[in-house]
Amino acid sequence: MLLELRVENYAVIDHVIATFGPGLNLLTGETGAGKSLLIDALALLLGEKASADVVRHGSERAVVACVFESTPGAEQVLEANGIDPQGGEIILRREIHANGKGRVFVDNQPATVTVLRQLAPELALIHAQSESAGGFDAGQQRLLLDRFAGLSTEAVTNAYAAWRVAREKLTALEQGEQDRLRMLDLWSFQRQEIREANLQPGEDAALEAEKRVLANAEKLYAAAMQIFASLEDEEPSASGRLAAAAKSADELLRYDASWAEAVQQIAAARASMSDVAETAREYASRIQASPERLADIEDRLALLDKLKRKYATVGGQSSAGTQSSIDLVIAFGADVEQKLAEIENRDALLAELRKQVEDAATAFRAAAQKSSTARAAAARKLEKQAEQHINQLAMKVKFAVAVTPEEAESRWTAQGWDDVECRVATAAGEPLKPLREIASGGEMSRILLALKVSVEESAAGKSRKNILPRTLVFDEIDIGIGGRAAEAVGQKLKLLSRGQQVLCITHQPQIAAFADQHFAVDKREQGGRTRTSLRLLKDRERTEEVARMLSGAKLTDASLQHAEEMIAASR
Repeated sequence: MLLELRVENYAVIDHVIATFGPGLNLLTGETGAGKSLLIDALALLLGEKASADVVRHGSERAVVACVFESTPGAEQVLEANGIDPQGGEIILRREIHANGKGRVFVDNQPATVTVLRQLAPELALIHAQSESAGGFDAGQQRLLLDRFAGLSTEAVTNAYAAWRVAREKLTALEQGEQDRLRMLDLWSFQRQEIREANLQPGEDAALEAEKRVLANAEKLYAAAMQIFASLEDEEPSASGRLAAAAKSADELLRYDASWAEAVQQIAAARASMSDVAETAREYASRIQASPERLADIEDRLALLDKLKRKYATVGGQSSAGTQSSIDLVIAFGADVEQKLAEIENRDALLAELRKQVEDAATAFRAAAQKSSTARAAAARKLEKQAEQHINQLAMKVKFAVAVTPEEAESRWTAQGWDDVECRVATAAGEPLKPLREIASGGEMSRILLALKVSVEESAAGKSRKNILPRTLVFDEIDIGIGGRAAEAVGQKLKLLSRGQQVLCITHQPQIAAFADQHFAVDKREQGGRTRTSLRLLKDRERTEEVARMLSGAKLTDASLQHAEEMIAASR
């Protein structure tokens, strides 16, 4: 549920805070007051594209923010994107700067617009006027039917992805003969060059270490022998001093038992010092200044550097000029070996890949057919349920949902192969036509509302734990209707709001009468600037607003009485 919406310096809105409640939240006001701006601001928080044009004139940035109740699915989205959930609420904030730049925050942690888009289905759905003008496309109709059916397309998506990968590998292998021969020559040369180098994992680092030793052999020998001399060989040596100290400590121990621990510590120090001295002597004995070995190492390192410049790659980009491990060259060589093996065994591999493609296609067909069957069954149910709801909205229509399987591979998608199209006949004897061909915007609005009521009722009825506590937003979806039809729309919105929070902009008093929370949006000039404000109406104010919607700016006793009767009847 949407708990709060804040909008600052957005178009004509200076600063607005709206606190919404459960049930039906209605926004009313004069045309141009800025009602739809609030919905646009909410859409930005759900991942819609932003423009610097929305920044209020004279301001550096626009800021929109909101607080939603969290859902398990939303928390999964946050965790998948490395954002720590903050309890039972999710705070979204977006900044749009006048220079076109912007920032996104989720629970006060930096995020991206992609995260907002992933969260959107869990938090809110916005149904705008644009749907009546063609935004309700085939993809949206399929999604609506899938939601009505409670259908998951995960199996189809996975099967489609597997088929695409197998087909792309097969296509790549079936490339032109000249390209194949050209790549064969190149890869053969690369394989030979890497093979002849007889590379060993990590050898460049080991050779560098050995080179440092050989290049500084005299210094290392002198330092090691100085350690040995200081500890054992010179007089007075550290070892000799510790021996004298041990003797004195033993003498003290003869008369005072408290020196027992000190005697043990001195003995341990003598043993440790002796070990260090012996280690230094042995290290010095192993140092051999070998100009020949040093020259061999330098030649080997030069070869390794050459190979690293040519073949060590990071993220597909050459690492020439950078220090990189010879392990990357070895990995490159292994990749070349695999490519050559694939080409050398091309016929066998082609047969294997063709089988993989066919197996993947068979799996997709099975998954797509299963989804298609489920959609066809759900379509019959949705037809009846939606038609009933539509005809309760002062209409008399025939409604159908056509599910057409398009089984050609060129029509396969990650959602299956079905074309889903809602069709309606708005007059007796007329043929069923696609929704986009309906001339009346008012009829389209009512049909969309009835469809969504049907779908949300079905989604809630599948299982109590599947109910999403998300917000449904209708931006003037009642446009073009009035009277009895508007009252029927209000009843449907009220019905819908029993299970989910509904936020709706309306110009119809018959709909406004059904509000659980009624907000008035006003636009006025103040200090030479136009400012939009929003306020929650109390009982008397609400009656006056409905009366204004009935009779215009001038309130009359008749309009006030009529408004009171409408509000009372809606209860």
